[in-house]
Amino acid sequence: MKRVSSTLILFLVSLTQLQDVVQSFDVRQHLSTVTRYNVVKDVVDKNFVPSEIPHGCTPVHLNLVARHGTRAPTKKRMRELDRLADRLEILIREAKEQGLSLENFPGWLQGWKSPWKGKLKGGELISKGEEELYDLGIRIRERFPDLFNDEYHPDVYPIKATQVPRASASAVAFGMGLFSGNGSLGPGQHRAFAVTSESRASDIKLRFHDCCDNYKDFRKSQEPAVEKLKEPIFDEITTSLATRYELNFTRQDISSLWFLCKQEASLLDITDQACGLFSPTEVALLEWTDDLEVFILKGYGKSLNYRMGVPLLEDIVQSMEQAIKAKEEKHTPGSYEKARLRFAHAETVIPFTCLLGLFLEKSEFQKIKREEPLQLPPKPPQSRNWRGSILAPFTGNNMLVLYSCPANPSNKYFVQVLHNEHPVPMPGCDGTDFCPFEVFKERIVDPHLKYDYNTLCNVKTKVQKPETTMASSF
Repeated sequence: MKRVSSTLILFLVSLTQLQDVVQSFDVRQHLSTVTRYNVVKDVVDKNFVPSEIPHGCTPVHLNLVARHGTRAPTKKRMRELDRLADRLEILIREAKEQGLSLENFPGWLQGWKSPWKGKLKGGELISKGEEELYDLGIRIRERFPDLFNDEYHPDVYPIKATQVPRASASAVAFGMGLFSGNGSLGPGQHRAFAVTSESRASDIKLRFHDCCDNYKDFRKSQEPAVEKLKEPIFDEITTSLATRYELNFTRQDISSLWFLCKQEASLLDITDQACGLFSPTEVALLEWTDDLEVFILKGYGKSLNYRMGVPLLEDIVQSMEQAIKAKEEKHTPGSYEKARLRFAHAETVIPFTCLLGLFLEKSEFQKIKREEPLQLPPKPPQSRNWRGSILAPFTGNNMLVLYSCPANPSNKYFVQVLHNEHPVPMPGCDGTDFCPFEVFKERIVDPHLKYDYNTLCNVKTKVQKPETTMASSF
């Protein structure tokens, strides 16, 4: 009896722990790059202790590289959801014809129509995205009051965006928050401000991926291989859901239902329909497949993915050097730039994050310096640093804050890196978030500057392959 009681107690404890895990699982934090900013912005590495900014150090310049806010699905993906509605109707009709009990599958599937049915345009910034950027602008101003105390001038606070409307709309929402209360327009005392853009065809600072022929060739050549890499997970989950709900799901059905889950959870806060079809374990695996794709096609999987972002890195370092010059020469306040604010895309933020060497596993920074291949992000349930939901959620951002530390005898200027507003360790700077400017340039920036954008992107090379070790993740 004692043995049975002990076994029963252990079982009940395990069941309670499992229930706690399931209850604490917020699917909205596991949507890869479709994740909404406010759901994950405060998810940080609890093992990392941020630096204390030394007394007497003051911020003198800020660089921001941000992704656009939460957006509507594109027209192409909305049509996919319309096809999914037709497909679900067929599946349910087939189930009824076979005499299967309707109790086996969720009621919402019957008669479901896409929330975006009949919508003719897509991809635009939605109200949740506007709020994310507006609030971010307010928080940055409150956090760095000395940087934003000058009267507005476009040369002091240049705001740049790509020509894609959701990026420029994000810049406007951010600026409305940043400068709120400083103007004379309306009850919010808003003010007009400038947002400038380069042509899509030549924007090598914010849309370098669009202008890089070798990258486009690489991506096109690797997309089928990436899909092949994801197939075992989708096949496994397809079988599980077909058994669970007695519906004849295909791999394409599961792909579309996962996309619907991400859209419902992120844009509409609906987590009990499409997302409810999947267990937390299945969500984690589907999220991992998305993260694999991001890693291989936009991240550390190929050095070209991020080295084509060198023009942006050069622009950021140049802005810091100009700020140091203004400080050293005691330029009059209001006569020099204090922040350079940029709004773009996941295809901008992710490569830039890689240029800084962030979110690597252990010794991988040294591997990158030696141009050795990296392993793919480990498969759940193993933990990993590479998570699309943290790297580039909607409104995801990197800030590089330049500090003046006149009391420091050896280094007068430091760079602090913030990711999604939180300090993050730089492997290239001994794992600290607060790095002497000259060390930052020497260890993190200079190794990339030997690569020329035109040579990387437009001089034809052999068919390129990923620089990752594929087999290790399975």
